[in-house]
Amino acid sequence: MTSIRRAAAWLLMVAACTTTAETAFDTATPQAVAAGEEVFAASCAQCHGEAADGTDQGPPLVDNIYRSSHHADGAISLAVSRGVPQHHWNFGPMLAVDGLSETDVTNVIAYIRKLQADAGIE
Repeated sequence: MTSIRRAAAWLLMVAACTTTAETAFDTATPQAVAAGEEVFAASCAQCHGEAADGTDQGPPLVDNIYRSSHHADGAISLAVSRGVPQHHWNFGPMLAVDGLSETDVTNVIAYIRKLQADAGIE
């Protein structure tokens, strides 16, 4: 990837990180959250832990760093679809996750936001 593309991707990520808006969980049905839990278990838990509490391969998503006011839903969506360079933790870059639909990603985000809400992270 060229330097310009990397810079553009970083700017998109920063913009998505600083956007505050309604989260996927705010409008999700219980069925969407449950579907997100299933997709998370199949596609994300290996690195981020069964309850998004992290592993030695990836950071915990139930953490203040990933609260919606710091990493908006769009930032998570971009990380899933495009990958993201390492910037908060020492796990290396996150690779894009192939094979997920937009609905899958929205449901996973709703599930993550529910876990965060349950943990008192806003």
